[in-house]
Amino acid sequence: MNEIKQYTEKMFEDIKHIDENGCEYWSARELQCVLEYTQWRRFESVIDKAKIACKNSNVDINKQFADVGKLSINVNGGKRKITDYKLSRYACYLIAQNGDPRKKVIALAQTYFAIQTRKQELMEKDYNSLTEDEKRFYQRNLTRKGNYSLNIAARNAGVKNFDRFHNSGYKGLYNGETANDIAKRKNLRYREDILDNMCSDELIANLFRISLTEQKIKNENIKLEMEANIAHYEVGKDIRNTIIKQGGTLPEDFPTPEKSLKELEKY
Repeated sequence: MNEIKQYTEKMFEDIKHIDENGCEYWSARELQCVLEYTQWRRFESVIDKAKIACKNSNVDINKQFADVGKLSINVNGGKRKITDYKLSRYACYLIAQNGDPRKKVIALAQTYFAIQTRKQELMEKDYNSLTEDEKRFYQRNLTRKGNYSLNIAARNAGVKNFDRFHNSGYKGLYNGETANDIAKRKNLRYREDILDNMCSDELIANLFRISLTEQKIKNENIKLEMEANIAHYEVGKDIRNTIIKQGGTLPEDFPTPEKSLKELEKY
């Protein structure tokens, strides 16, 4: 069992993404490769079967198989749409159920997504009953994982000065404030982690920034440090503008919790 668990974590956990609501999802194009389908048309037929199963279960197909296709420009300047889907755990499970049973990886995927789907059902049910501090721990864990993935994408894009890179995102989201500026405003001690001193909603806003920046770097195939910094700033700024447009609370306006998560961990 340990061998299978390690294998599934490597195969499926590594391509897992987190959206603005803290929900995990998978890209159909990335899942295609992991499930060892060399041709998109064959994998898309599996997706179509999974959609039918989803519909027969009276589950909203659009929520489970969100269309996130994009236009691609070829060398001659022509444009074509590349189909892709943002898949929920349940969608991935249905795809695995309708995949080629002769593939060992399909059997592993069936087990993995069945277990993970059940875990998510329990997690969503339990999350609403958590205290604010418990929600903070949960969201902080997601931001920690998100930053780990973002740092890998940034390094592959040529980033060497990670302080400047992360400050670019903070500046966009916090109207020009760097991490040090945020720490000073929160009256934190020297080198105290600002993310450990945010409420759950402020952490969610930062998680959205982290996740979208990773996607932007990968989707646009960014390979220059300056471009990566600009991308991070633009994502943060766009999220800020969306918050303003929707009448939400800006991140700097959230109250700083009385105790940091590091302090709470001592109890």
